[in-house]
Amino acid sequence: MSQAAHVQAKRFCPTANQGPPRRTFSKGRTMQTLGIIGSGNIGSAVARLAVASGLNVILANSRGPESLHGLVEELGPLAEAGTVEEVANDADAIVLSIPLLAVKELPAGLLRDKLVLDTSNYYPFRDGRIAELDSEVMTTSELVHEWLIGARQVKAFNNILAHHIPLLARRNGATDRSALPIASDDVDAKREAAAIMDRLGFDTLDAGTLADSWKFEPESAGYTRIYLADPSTPDDQLLSSEAGPTSADQLNVALAFATRVKVADRLF
Repeated sequence: MSQAAHVQAKRFCPTANQGPPRRTFSKGRTMQTLGIIGSGNIGSAVARLAVASGLNVILANSRGPESLHGLVEELGPLAEAGTVEEVANDADAIVLSIPLLAVKELPAGLLRDKLVLDTSNYYPFRDGRIAELDSEVMTTSELVHEWLIGARQVKAFNNILAHHIPLLARRNGATDRSALPIASDDVDAKREAAAIMDRLGFDTLDAGTLADSWKFEPESAGYTRIYLADPSTPDDQLLSSEAGPTSADQLNVALAFATRVKVADRLF
């Protein structure tokens, strides 16, 4: 039996409900407001999908609400700008899409008990060298988990190019719907994140715990190129590349055969 056969492609059932009572986000009980901390390419792309799906969106960045005036106008009446603290207080769930070291600078406990879809990746050229990650003592997500005290963290939206997000989003049931991997140590948080991502236009694949999340980080088999229409696209053309739908089964095979690339050997 092949290695891939041992890895089950776990598609989440968003209607499942286990554990103690909590405001959860299933198809039967949908969330109202998605918070987005970080207004860069990923955060803005997710915000556009959120308002298109009928969600309220509250955005924040490091430059303050006034810097988001243009984006909020583009998004329309379902969107508003706020401070990071307002996002933490007012949103039902939060997409965190800021540079890795900026996560460490968030106020301690700011996102406690919040469902956080964390898009963080480690890029040494941007973040400098982080000993725990270079030595592979922990994954990027495990380090972020230490910084996000008490948050219900799910690794998500970190392995896809920003411009591919709107290109690949599809209605539920579409035959060419793409899947994105998610990882967390919190099973309920993964279920709720899957329900949100389903509403935004994507299937999800359970990629395991935060310790397993390296399988879809930079230079891994599950990172960005799997969503290219032409996987041989040169690196300098990635930002204008065409997207190719990728099913949960295709993603599952890629993750099953993933090998960990040492940070020192990464191209990015």
